[in-house]
Amino acid sequence: MKTAYIASPVGVLEVTGDVKGLASVTFMDASEEISDDIPSELEAAVSQLSAYFEGKRTEFSLKLAPEGTEFQKKVWKQLQEIPFGKTISYQQVANSLGDPKAIRAAASANGKNPIAIVIPCHRVIGSDGSLTGYAGGLYRKKWLLEHESPAKQQSLF
Repeated sequence: MKTAYIASPVGVLEVTGDVKGLASVTFMDASEEISDDIPSELEAAVSQLSAYFEGKRTEFSLKLAPEGTEFQKKVWKQLQEIPFGKTISYQQVANSLGDPKAIRAAASANGKNPIAIVIPCHRVIGSDGSLTGYAGGLYRKKWLLEHESPAKQQSLF
């Protein structure tokens, strides 16, 4: 498994993967040394993440290799269907999986997403439109949603 640390507007990101694909994008709270050399297996991910933060990319086209249960992978696949600049509720995620009662399981899987930003778990909000928990911290979720908002001049939350 190869690893790179990159700077972003929401802090240092740890990016891991190998020839099978991108395995994780993780927010780092400790200050990690930014990588000078990016492993070839991670170049596309690092390039696409940089373009995303620069406002030049709204979709990712990367081979993904997240580790998780079949249910988690099903939820993560569903999250990838949420368009840039849009949000859905945890209830809508459960409904799209065909089981409205699976809201807690869907929320749990959402919280265990190992590939932040690329698998856009930040686009899932409470049914009442509120920001709810985010593994990377609510301030990052707010930043990402505002970054993707078509109404750049005003704050969403």
